Amino acid sequence: MDETQSKSGLWWLWISAIVVVLDQWTKQIASSTLTLYQPVEVNSLLNWTLMHNEGVAFSILADQSGWQRWFISVVAIAIVIWLLIWLKQNVFKMKLLNSGLAFVIGGALGNTYDRLQLGYVVDFIEAHYNDNYWPAFNIADMAISFGAFLLIMDLIFSKPEPADKEKQHKKQKKSNNEN
Repeated sequence: MDETQSKSGLWWLWISAIVVVLDQWTKQIASSTLTLYQPVEVNSLLNWTLMHNEGVAFSILADQSGWQRWFISVVAIAIVIWLLIWLKQNVFKMKLLNSGLAFVIGGALGNTYDRLQLGYVVDFIEAHYNDNYWPAFNIADMAISFGAFLLIMDLIFSKPEPADKEKQHKKQKKSNNEN
């Protein structure tokens, strides 16, 4: 067995670490240089606008009394644990799947850190077209979205391993025999 076959998908966690570091670094820069809710125009499609999101995507639950901070954090940590278990069970060579999981894990950890430390997630990237604004986001959000994209690409383009094909064939044969 060569070295890459003995490595698990956990090897890909370096991506998560980079995402967390970049996310926290850019949020620190935004928090120290921008004024809350005051847009700074980058170009006709993009602003830097410091925002504090106490909810989840699109500020859902942001108007609640504070329980959402803990609830969202517990759910995010549970999902990260599940994704880590999934990653550990994967083999190294499942590049799309493993990197997708690593991006999602890094993004989830970046936003969860904010939520636990600050009580809100720091968002600062605001895309818009004319008077139509997309909700503000950050590097962690981008990593989660990109990771989800990679997971979809893996689902579409990955081919089952030969052992998986054999298991599927046996299940199909058993199902046909039962009918």
